[in-house]
Amino acid sequence: MILKAVKYRLYPTDEQCILIDKHIGACRFVYNLALETKQVAYASQVNISVFDLKKQIPELKTECEWLKEINSQSLQQSVINLDTAYTKFFKGQAKFPKFKSKRKSRQSFSVPQKVIIEDNMIIIPKFKEGIKAVTHRNIEGKTKSATVSKTPTGKYFISILIETDAIVPVKPVITAENTIGIDLGIKDFLTTSESEVIANPRNLKKSIAKLKFVQRKYSKYKGQRAKKKLAILHEKVFNRRNDFLHKVSKKLIDDNQTIATENLNVKGMIQNHKLAQAISDVAWGRFEIFLNYKSDWYGSNILQIGRFEPSSKMCDCGEINKELKLSDRVWTCNKCGQTYDRDIQAANNIKKFALRNYVQGTGTKNRKKLPTLVGALTCEAVIPKQITAVHCFER
Repeated sequence: MILKAVKYRLYPTDEQCILIDKHIGACRFVYNLALETKQVAYASQVNISVFDLKKQIPELKTECEWLKEINSQSLQQSVINLDTAYTKFFKGQAKFPKFKSKRKSRQSFSVPQKVIIEDNMIIIPKFKEGIKAVTHRNIEGKTKSATVSKTPTGKYFISILIETDAIVPVKPVITAENTIGIDLGIKDFLTTSESEVIANPRNLKKSIAKLKFVQRKYSKYKGQRAKKKLAILHEKVFNRRNDFLHKVSKKLIDDNQTIATENLNVKGMIQNHKLAQAISDVAWGRFEIFLNYKSDWYGSNILQIGRFEPSSKMCDCGEINKELKLSDRVWTCNKCGQTYDRDIQAANNIKKFALRNYVQGTGTKNRKKLPTLVGALTCEAVIPKQITAVHCFER
């Protein structure tokens, strides 16, 4: 059994657009109200569970009658999402949940069940007549849940989670012959241990001049036309980047049985203001996510080495060039005199280190372990010094 998500573009009528916006606003309202309730309960040293919050939704509908127009399961799912975020904070797995704003770039609501697809129409609760959609991919499996979202450009999408009957493929045995090392960079997006180089498309840099012009215009006049034009430009950059990352990750998975990568500290690297924009544009973290889930789908291995391994600085003779700078693209070993291309040597070393760690039993995929009951009582979370219990909500 493999879980997959299929995303379709929706073309709702004017009345359906209003109802979708009402669902988004109501789910945001319930989420924020549940977060405030949890904070007040915590300040009063009272434990309030997700079941207690869900039981209060019918009473809330009598006070806020406009909530009766909304799918009740979507409102309950907002409470469940809040409780999940709250629990993750106290387990030390995430930051403290924030109140949702209607000015956030992406707005959405969840549909836990009863999602039907018929003749390019999506039928969900409160939309019995169906919403027109472009179902460009067939659904092969059982629909589990869905998420309806609205982009800053005013487009509507639905992402449907599917439970397929496909069997999880057996991954091949890891050997040096079927392993390839990849080094991610800014000058070139990717360099492999087989000396293959994939250029960096620099999607943001190509559009930065136009983005700055529209941004200045919007900052000066605050017009809706300039705001929408700015959102369209950002959406184009995002779509081009995603398209490139999907194609490269799929090609690597199809052509190789084992891929060795490096665990990059992207969050720390973007603190360098000179490289922050270029690192954000290249989207290494998103690329790693694509590689990981596609390796599970198609039966490939992912090995990962630590971020402190001297992949770029180590010579084949074992000498480490500690004076190597980021600007040095080609360097020569002081001990044996061998000359290396920085990126190709890094890819070769990543492959070598990954295989070494695998043989030693430490070269596993960098996946976070699921929380277990054992040891849960010993976990300590940092509790915020002040939790504001009063918050104004906007419908």
